[in-house]
Amino acid sequence: MARPKAFVTGASRGIGKGIALSLAKGGFDLAITARTLEEGESREHSSTVKKSDTSPLPGSLNSTAELARAAGAEVMVVPADLIDRASLGAAATTVLERWGGVDLIVHNARFIGPGHMDLTFDTPVDVLEKHVQGNALSPLLLNHYLVPPMLKRGSGTVIYITSTAAYQAPPTKVGEGGWGLSYAMSKAAGHSLAGLLAVEYGDQGIRAFNLQPGPVKTERLLQDMAGFGFNADNWAPPEVIGEVVLWLATQPGAAALNGQCIQGQEFCVEHDLVPGWKPQHAMA
Repeated sequence: MARPKAFVTGASRGIGKGIALSLAKGGFDLAITARTLEEGESREHSSTVKKSDTSPLPGSLNSTAELARAAGAEVMVVPADLIDRASLGAAATTVLERWGGVDLIVHNARFIGPGHMDLTFDTPVDVLEKHVQGNALSPLLLNHYLVPPMLKRGSGTVIYITSTAAYQAPPTKVGEGGWGLSYAMSKAAGHSLAGLLAVEYGDQGIRAFNLQPGPVKTERLLQDMAGFGFNADNWAPPEVIGEVVLWLATQPGAAALNGQCIQGQEFCVEHDLVPGWKPQHAMA
């Protein structure tokens, strides 16, 4: 039988890379997208409008692709930028032309740039617009390309990597372990997509989930976020969320959860998806 196909955004590092590798090991072929094609590229990834940071981050699409191919997957690398709608359309069109469609869409990428660690009145509206474009409108745009073939086939899964910032207030201020307006507002907008898909198209074979990953140890958090009150040393490995995505995309029991927000780390523990792993921190 042909291997199922998945489209994963933000797969150059972190949670997206972990998801891509879990899917590759689980029998999926992959189309992966992000901004960084090769190791060492400089991209803006500052957390605040007060300063710029273009220092290279570890990870790249080609590095992820190499590991996924070693696990047996066919991998299509389609670089794109969340705030460049034309590049997203080109990536999705390339996938449709080569494969005809995918079985799984994972909206993992989010806008990486200044604003998500700034106070409400320190956040320029044009910066907020970029976050909403990247974290909500871009996933919607990709759905417009990739979900119709799922509907025609009568099956498909869409997963949005959400955040507690989408539906609850931060525990404290920005800089002390909290988050800013642009991140919260844009993730809240993106969070609405999965539930609507499940309600509107569940009877046509579409399963859609919000997946809340909890604290995950990623390259960017380790490099950028210590100064804002975050210590990722004991956070979960990206593999934890990758295995939850694989379960939701392949197990019949996922149908009963259609439209729900899945708490990723709790779900991993409950279903023993990463044998022997237990969180060393609060999962919420």
